[in-house]
Amino acid sequence: MTARRVALVCALGLGAVAAAVALSCLLGPQPVGLGRALAGAEPDRSIVLGLRLPRALLAAVVGCALAAAGTALQALLRNPLAEPFVLGVSGGAALGGTLVLLAASLASRLLAPLGDALGSAPPVAAGAIAGAAAATLLVFALGRVGGRLLPEAALLVGVVFNAFAAAVITLLKVLVRPDDAARLLYWLMGAIGYESRGTLALGAACVAAAVGALALLSGRLNLLALGDDEAASLGVHVGRTRAAVLLAASAATGAAVALSGMVGFVGLIVPHAARRVLGPDHRLLVPATALFGAAFLVLADALARLAFLPLGTEPPVGALTAFLGGPLFLWLLRRAEGGRRG
Repeated sequence: MTARRVALVCALGLGAVAAAVALSCLLGPQPVGLGRALAGAEPDRSIVLGLRLPRALLAAVVGCALAAAGTALQALLRNPLAEPFVLGVSGGAALGGTLVLLAASLASRLLAPLGDALGSAPPVAAGAIAGAAAATLLVFALGRVGGRLLPEAALLVGVVFNAFAAAVITLLKVLVRPDDAARLLYWLMGAIGYESRGTLALGAACVAAAVGALALLSGRLNLLALGDDEAASLGVHVGRTRAAVLLAASAATGAAVALSGMVGFVGLIVPHAARRVLGPDHRLLVPATALFGAAFLVLADALARLAFLPLGTEPPVGALTAFLGGPLFLWLLRRAEGGRRG
């Protein structure tokens, strides 16, 4: 029965992603038709296939990564408030990518080809993934009190580290080239832009591998959500499984940050909504949040693109997700506090 439910959820999720991408391709200041674009009619073809479709696919990749990572981190911490942005994982990814860009800027002063190579997409993505992994390990290490992981302590460490990472990135902007400084500002804002096909393909492959690993580990996530002792008694190698989940979640977050910057609260909004509909089974939640997270961010980016269209400007999608996720975070925090008092 579970396999049939997983297949049904995946089919619905893929349908939602396809519908969101199609809607995003249609929305914009210039009216277009998908039929005319696919038939090769200009300017519809250039607008849809050259601009709107790659941007929608980029939003889908980032949303998939952040939502799946949020689901995994919530299972590990046994806390619905956990998500990559709040825990500082996104901040660590941005800081790791920033350090690679700083090295590229310094190397370009000595040897221009070396600087260009370091500043390309693969090294920056590798730095972001390494930064996300280091931030995750730091949060889980400092979140331990008396040898046990306290979700409240881990969340506090993540919030403080996020502020620290943002401050360091701001200071490092004065040391890099102007174009790299603009890239750092882009990371802090969290905006979906326009990447090359090669960069998009590389990011999508990394996210697919990371989310696929989380899906394979989803059965063990169900047991880890019960507690370390219970999971160990049921035959789960707790340390090895936690390390694998942390690595996969860090890789997904690092790739997402390398592509779009620090887009917050996607890993909070989507898993919370999916959990209310599907229940706590991570065999359903991981694929569901990955797919519906992709659809959510595609639609959020389309809304951000249209929100201030009469003014001729466009807010970053990270501002919109923060606007939606901030109140939800406070509500969940309040509800958790009320539950403990009860």
